[in-house]
Amino acid sequence: MVSAMIILSISSHVVKMIFIILLSISILVLQLNKSYSNAQVKSATFLSEKLELEPGLCVKKYLFNVEFPKGHIGIKRFDAELVDEKGKSLSLNETYLHHWLAVLHLENNAKPKGEGVIAKLNNGPCYSLPHFWGRGSESRGTTSDIPDPFAVEMGNPEKIPEGYEEKWVLDTMIIDTRGVQDKHGCAQCRCNLYNVTTDVKGVPLDPEYKGGFNCCYDNTQCKLKEGFHGPRRSVHLRYTIKWVEWDQHQIALKVYVLDSTDEVVKNGSKLVHNCKVEYSIIPENGDRKPVNVQKANIPLEKGGYLIYGVAHQHGGSAGSTLYGQDGRILCDSRPRYGTGKEPGNEEGYLVAMSECVPKPGSVKIHDNEILTLESRYNNTYLTGLMGHFSIFVADKLQQ
Repeated sequence: MVSAMIILSISSHVVKMIFIILLSISILVLQLNKSYSNAQVKSATFLSEKLELEPGLCVKKYLFNVEFPKGHIGIKRFDAELVDEKGKSLSLNETYLHHWLAVLHLENNAKPKGEGVIAKLNNGPCYSLPHFWGRGSESRGTTSDIPDPFAVEMGNPEKIPEGYEEKWVLDTMIIDTRGVQDKHGCAQCRCNLYNVTTDVKGVPLDPEYKGGFNCCYDNTQCKLKEGFHGPRRSVHLRYTIKWVEWDQHQIALKVYVLDSTDEVVKNGSKLVHNCKVEYSIIPENGDRKPVNVQKANIPLEKGGYLIYGVAHQHGGSAGSTLYGQDGRILCDSRPRYGTGKEPGNEEGYLVAMSECVPKPGSVKIHDNEILTLESRYNNTYLTGLMGHFSIFVADKLQQ
């Protein structure tokens, strides 16, 4: 009986000790997780300089030296939308946001203008797509939240030459479609609607070129309905950035922007990427397939763990998929179209693209793996299309 009581006493003591140990571990885990919690996340909303619009006008501007959080930080989110002078959200069916891109460079103000600038591109292969963040009509419905403890590192003093500082440029393109003959045609930059025969440099356009950047550059005019008049107005790009102060708990991400028009060729031992940025679909007679697929095979020299991914496409999108070399799906991004009238849900417009945020470590891209990017659109007459895919990749995981 006494032996049984001793054993019971010892067992009770052991259970208590185990409970105390587990409780201590739980507290430690909670303390560690607190390092990555949203309590550290800061947020700020900024307003760009005003952009002047009038019915049918295409405005493409580079907004230099825009406001951006300072210091050695990790960006967790970067979103934007168009608003009027009162801060009211603008509808796509009157003010079409073709795109906004956030582009980074280093600048030395002590050097003569134009000499003290160093471009800082993302990690992707396309020099013509240098941005870290960017979207179009899908801006309001697509989030860019990066899960803890990952972030895009900015302001690292060890990576900024003495005398230089980081500066940001917003590349914006907006089309005022009030009173135009064909809203979606204007949004697709159809050359016949802009009555343009030369590109922005004055070079005559190829007769086979039906629409795209070369027909709707800054201050070009899309055709209005006869007799329509509307007032000039000012708009702003309102953008919100969330960030954390950089410390040992953060894990840096690489940003790749891939292009479905990328034509990869070898030049000796080097690979050359020819990213055309845009393309058009001109179905031939008898072509009855429902979906057009634009595909590129893109070698990625340095891989890692996929933390976030999303596609950028235009109206008519049927989705986009990024595949690994063995055919596995790395990320599938699908469009959502609006069904109403309010901003963010405009009927007939692409208002969101689904994002991929896999469990960290569950999706890995291998070094030198050849990825396949598919951009799908309805197989109808569409011009000035884009099939880009942004992926945020980590070299390591939380230990």
